[in-house]
Amino acid sequence: MRVVRVLSWFVLVAGIAGCQQAPPAQAPAATTSAGLAQKPYGSLAQVMRGIPFPNSNIIFDTQTNDPAAPKKGDSSGGAGGASSTYANTYGGWQQVENAAVALSEVANLVTIPGRLCENGLPVPISDATFQKGAKALADVGVQALEAAKTKNLDKMVDVSGTISDACLICHEKYREVPQGKMRCVPVP
Repeated sequence: MRVVRVLSWFVLVAGIAGCQQAPPAQAPAATTSAGLAQKPYGSLAQVMRGIPFPNSNIIFDTQTNDPAAPKKGDSSGGAGGASSTYANTYGGWQQVENAAVALSEVANLVTIPGRLCENGLPVPISDATFQKGAKALADVGVQALEAAKTKNLDKMVDVSGTISDACLICHEKYREVPQGKMRCVPVP
């Protein structure tokens, strides 16, 4: 019985000690916080098609469709696969807010050194136009998030134009190239 009491006391003291606030630890460096080095996993085209393309279109959709409006469509409980099953999990205005955050975050991803364009050339991350475009993408994502939080469709129309303008910074120089020319090579 005495052993149980001693063990109980020990557990209680250990529990109280564990709840005491420890001095604040310094945050680890960003490159090691998750134990992963920043490195590219896909080409610039794959990142652009996978993140800003679908997410900007979610935002553009608010020009004609209210995210808060009830959705028409399949009520079969997910017979359309994962896309159908999870379409409303983070839907409505939350989906628009998430899309805006994705636009800002992708600006970080496209500037990771070592990423290649679809044609195998390095992404021109040191070029002034590319840097301006990446910054504009980050900034417009913040603007889109602020607009989405208001749930004001007119503000979403305005920010949609700003998104298009931000995308054009790089698209005009690197993407909209004459037939037969390589993308990711600056057009003079």
